[in-house]
Amino acid sequence: MNTADLGLPVDVPSTALFTDQYELTMLRAALKAGTAGRRSVFEVFTRRLPDGRRYGVVAGTGRVLDAVENFRFDADVLRFLREQDIVDEETLDWLARYRFSGDIWGYPEGEVYFPGSPIMRVEGTFGECVLLETVILSILNHDSAIAAAASRMSSAAGPRPLIEMGARRTHELAAVAAARSAYVGGFATTSDLAAGFRYNIPTVGTSAHAFTLLHDNERDAFRAQVDSLGRDTTLLVDTYDVAEAVRTAVEVAGPELGAVRIDSGDLLLVAHRVRQQLDELGATETKIVVTSDLDEYAIASLAAAPVDAYGVGTQLVTGSGHPTASMVYKLVARAESGAEGAPLVPVAKKSSGGKTSVGGRKWAARRLDADGHAEAEVVGTGPVPDALADRQLLVELVKGGEVVAREPLDAARDRHAAARANLPLSATQLSRGEPVIPTEYAHGGSGS
Repeated sequence: MNTADLGLPVDVPSTALFTDQYELTMLRAALKAGTAGRRSVFEVFTRRLPDGRRYGVVAGTGRVLDAVENFRFDADVLRFLREQDIVDEETLDWLARYRFSGDIWGYPEGEVYFPGSPIMRVEGTFGECVLLETVILSILNHDSAIAAAASRMSSAAGPRPLIEMGARRTHELAAVAAARSAYVGGFATTSDLAAGFRYNIPTVGTSAHAFTLLHDNERDAFRAQVDSLGRDTTLLVDTYDVAEAVRTAVEVAGPELGAVRIDSGDLLLVAHRVRQQLDELGATETKIVVTSDLDEYAIASLAAAPVDAYGVGTQLVTGSGHPTASMVYKLVARAESGAEGAPLVPVAKKSSGGKTSVGGRKWAARRLDADGHAEAEVVGTGPVPDALADRQLLVELVKGGEVVAREPLDAARDRHAAARANLPLSATQLSRGEPVIPTEYAHGGSGS
């Protein structure tokens, strides 16, 4: 059973209060003005990538679908809103009947994106769409930031597997989302059992320094672990003296020892010494796992080291210096009246300070060069050019309020690997630079 196919088991009565108060006060005012029912189009996009990043990674789409399904104002939530005098009775009555009935289109999870990419498009009445702003941004901003860091790390690691182990460095629920996003970005396993339970991500784990310190000596600790978990376990060898620990580990487990883990010191130097020692002891198949506050730069620096796998925690779950993707949720089109079938008109924010937006209901396509690699992200309104018709990026996620695109997490993970491979080679460079392909705008009609 893949629990990713079943929807997120929520630990709260609903997701309706994962929102900002002004979403509800806007709804209240729009209901009073008679404009809450106007057909509207909101889009999620980012104006820029984090400094130095060459591409972004869409992650959290599946969690958004779960959140939309569970966005319900039950009796307890309505009582809270009434007692706090946040909305009036008319609005409470409207919220009690709330079910999102519109459509959502978006980049499929695992796809890459660039500045201006319409990552998600939410269509319906103003009232039902505006309420989803905060929860959608909360999920996409966090998960996409983690997935982008994971993608850079997995690119730096090459074929060597990555273990996600950041649960103790972030909020307990954020840790589950981070493990999910890391898997989309290319990590192979997680230490977090909740992530394994909810999303069917492979889990791993053996022992910490506390287990060694519990025993009278290192040999007793290794013997206890091998007796319990078998010879193919991973023994932690840097509690005391690494060279002595490696010697003891092979004596206890034999040359069939699965792996040793190094969690401190000059990892490049220590890994070479440990590899040489393992080979001399006949443990030529024993692998070396390194941990210790790694990021993509540290992983890249170990490319020439005899390392077989990396464990990453803090830097991953904090987005490797960029904990948000800076996505926004903006109204880009609305009906010119409340009449059924009224045409859409584009709307856009006009302001100084780089916070402008482009109006109109948008499509997006990725143009390829002669070698089949991406050369531009084309975003437009109105008709899609024939040359780009089969390169469109947005897919239907929700139709008439019903989720139509839920998929196993492995599909998103495979999609990301393919999307990253389709980018120019410079996309995987860790040096600072501009987005690897430009965003071009093709303006047409209103897109109604």
